Amino acid sequence: MTIVEIIRKYQTQEQCIQFLEKARWAEGVICPYCNSTKTGAKKESNRSPRHQCYSCQKSFSVTSGTIFDNAKLLPQWFQILALMLNAKKSLSSYQISRDLGLRQGTALKIQNKIRVAMNTKESILLQGIIEMDETYIGGKPRGNVGKNKRGRGTNKTAVVGVQERGGEVRVEVVDREKESMNFKTLKRIFDDNVDKIKSILVTDEYLGYAPMGNNGVSHFVINHSERFVAGDVHTNSIEGFWSLIKRAWYGSHHHYSKKNTHLYVGETSYVYNNRKNKNLFIDTIEKMLEKF
Repeated sequence: MTIVEIIRKYQTQEQCIQFLEKARWAEGVICPYCNSTKTGAKKESNRSPRHQCYSCQKSFSVTSGTIFDNAKLLPQWFQILALMLNAKKSLSSYQISRDLGLRQGTALKIQNKIRVAMNTKESILLQGIIEMDETYIGGKPRGNVGKNKRGRGTNKTAVVGVQERGGEVRVEVVDREKESMNFKTLKRIFDDNVDKIKSILVTDEYLGYAPMGNNGVSHFVINHSERFVAGDVHTNSIEGFWSLIKRAWYGSHHHYSKKNTHLYVGETSYVYNNRKNKNLFIDTIEKMLEKF
């Protein structure tokens, strides 16, 4: 859905709540505390529509226990979500603040809560031709004046990605204070995300990948010092995804903390993986209505 459609359809808090109730309770109201269906409407002045559970005696609303809990600006939440889903290189909180007339801190808080929902781990393993690579986030764009060391020997944030060629990508930020960028770490990430029995692996010549052929998967290497493509042996897909990550950093955000890097990288991968999903707005709302 476009931002214009969202603004037209969900102008008030009440309209948003009605939509959320249909999405969360399509088959009837369920207590988020004890999962009982024995509930009824409860009127409370100056509060959003609430329900009373007759089993545990607690009251709740459609947003209770979700990322939306206690949200006062649901129309703006919906608008921010629509903007994020349609932004190929992400949007900064400053840009959203200007576009929607919100405080920058409010925009950032809402964005980060949405990013939490986008970062839920996928259970389906990748398979087929798998490209695996790593990138490093931080510093200045290439060509800028000043020191900008590249790669594994820097203090930049390391991100490892595995991509099913023609399909989805999985990314993980590596905390290099706890893990080294070595075979052990790369193997763990690969095993967590790929069905190696149904896959073949393509990487560059980095020595950390060298033992992968002994990990129960066929492993092909493209040596970038010699060429970038050798038939089907290349890492162009994952490198194309890295360009989106870098454009979000250099073109939109310019900086974010190492602590929050996984949220921003996860946002980019979520939008990328769902680029063909025509129902992405509704699907994301449903993820945000899950218990967190």
